[in-house]
Amino acid sequence: MNEAPLGLLFLLLIALVFLSAFFSSSETGMMALNRYRLKHLASSGHKGAKRSSKLLERPERLISVVLIGNTLANVLASALATFISIRILGDNGIAVTIASFSIAVFLLIFAEIAPKTVAALYPERIAFPFSRALKPLLRSIYPLVWLLNTIVNKLLKLFGIDPDTHREEPLSQEELRTIVNEAGEIIPQRHQGMLLNILDLEQMSIDDIMVPRSEVVGLDIDDDDATLLKQLSECEYTRIPIFKKDINNIIGILHLRTVIRLLGNNGELNRRALMKEIDEPYFVPEGTPLHTQLFNFQKQKRRMAIVVDEYGVVQGLIALEDILEEIVGEFTSNLTDESEEIIEQNDGSFLIDGSASVREINRTLDWKLATDGPKTLSGLVLENLEGFPDADVGIRIGEYCFETMNMHGNIVKNLRAFHDKDYIPV
Repeated sequence: MNEAPLGLLFLLLIALVFLSAFFSSSETGMMALNRYRLKHLASSGHKGAKRSSKLLERPERLISVVLIGNTLANVLASALATFISIRILGDNGIAVTIASFSIAVFLLIFAEIAPKTVAALYPERIAFPFSRALKPLLRSIYPLVWLLNTIVNKLLKLFGIDPDTHREEPLSQEELRTIVNEAGEIIPQRHQGMLLNILDLEQMSIDDIMVPRSEVVGLDIDDDDATLLKQLSECEYTRIPIFKKDINNIIGILHLRTVIRLLGNNGELNRRALMKEIDEPYFVPEGTPLHTQLFNFQKQKRRMAIVVDEYGVVQGLIALEDILEEIVGEFTSNLTDESEEIIEQNDGSFLIDGSASVREINRTLDWKLATDGPKTLSGLVLENLEGFPDADVGIRIGEYCFETMNMHGNIVKNLRAFHDKDYIPV
C-alpha cells in the first residue's frame, strides 16, 4: 500500500466516494417513491417499478443493504484519505487533522447531501435503474442482512415495537381529498369537484337534499278532472306522486310521458288509464346515507323514492337526479343567475327564500354554513334565534348576517343575507 502510486490511490478514493453516493441516493430514491404510482407502474409491466416494489416489500432488508454498503464505503474512503494525507504531508498532526476534516466535508457534500437531494427530486430516475444493482447485492450478502435485522428486531421488541406488524396504511378520506386538491392540471378543476363531491356522499343522507313535504308537487286522485288536467299541463317535473286525499296516502308515481295515453278522444281524462299507468311507489326511510340510496336506485331500477319517517309519515321525496346533481353540480350555467330562491342585490347582499336548502346556499354562494343541523335556511335562523320573532329581526351566524323579511306562521318566508367581506353598504 505504501508503494502504491498516488494516482491509483486517488482513483480508488474517487471510486469509494461514488460508491457512497450510490448507496446514499439509492436509499433516498427508494424511500421517496410514490407508493401508489409505483403500484400502477408495476401493474403496467414496468420492470424497474417491479424490482423496486419487490425490494420495498421488506424495507428493513433494503435499508440494511444500503447502510452496510454506505458505511463500508465511507469508512474506507476516510481511511484512504487519511493515508494519502500522511503520504503527502508526512506525519504532521495538524496537517493530517486539516486533511481529515476536509475529506469529511467533501464526503458530506458529494457522497451524502448532493446525491440525496437529487434522489429526492427525481426518485424514479434514481431508484429504478439502481434497483438492478441492489437486488443482486441483497442476495449476495443476505446472511449478513438477516443477522443484522434479527438483532435489530429483537432490540425493537424490547421497546414494544414489533416490525412484523407494520403494514402500509390505506389512504384516509381526507388524505384522498388532499391528493385530489393537489392534482393541479393532471385532473381538470371540474373533475376535481366531481371527485370531491363523490367523497362527500359518504357524509350526507337523503335528508340533506330531498324535496321537503311542503314542496312536494303531486296529484290528488279525488280532485275533479279539470283540476287534474290543469295540474298535468302546468307540471314542471317528469315524475309526480299520485295520492288519495292526503300526501301520506301515496298510491303511485306517474311519469308524464304517458299523459297522452290518459286522454280520451275529446281530451277528457281517462281515470282507468291513469290508474294503469302509475308505478308502484318506492318508499325509503329518512336518514338513509346518500351513497346507499344511489346504490339502491341502481339495484331497484328506480328514479324516485318517497322518504318516510319511522311512523310511515311522508317527509319528502328524492329523485336520482338530485343525487347526480350533488356529484356533477346543477345543470345550469350560472347558479346564482338561474336560482329563483337566491337573488343577488346591488349592494352585494342576497334575497333568499326561507325554504332554500342550506347545502344549496353553500354550493351556490360558496358559503360555509353549518349543515349538520336544520336543512333549510328558515330552520337554521329560527334555531339560532331560539324562538319565533314577532317582527323582522337581524341575526349573525358566524361570518354571515341575516335579516328576516317576511314571517308566515312559524316559517321565515324570505331573508336578506350577506357575507361580511362581500357586503358593500349604500
